[in-house]
Amino acid sequence: MKIVYNSVIPFGGFLAINLFGVLFVRGTVRDVTPRLLNHERIHTAQMKELGYIPFYILYFLEWLFRLMQGGNAYRNISFEREAYGNDINPGYLSTRRKWAMWRHA
Repeated sequence: MKIVYNSVIPFGGFLAINLFGVLFVRGTVRDVTPRLLNHERIHTAQMKELGYIPFYILYFLEWLFRLMQGGNAYRNISFEREAYGNDINPGYLSTRRKWAMWRHA
């Protein structure tokens, strides 16, 4: 995974964002952990399954839906649930089942 350190992307309080399989990391962060890399690689697998543009459209629509439900909308997105639930397992992607993000809906 290509990593780009910069001071513009990601916005807000995020430390990193995966855009089309490229990891953009806030310039102040120098320790990209194996867990963070695994988390973002899980997102890349999701993107490849759905297609990059459909992934971002569905991600945004689900975020809007989760906002109306209350709680932490970001953490409740199925894509994030899969990534956070498995980012500590370095072998997850080798055993990940297709469409696994929908098992976390």
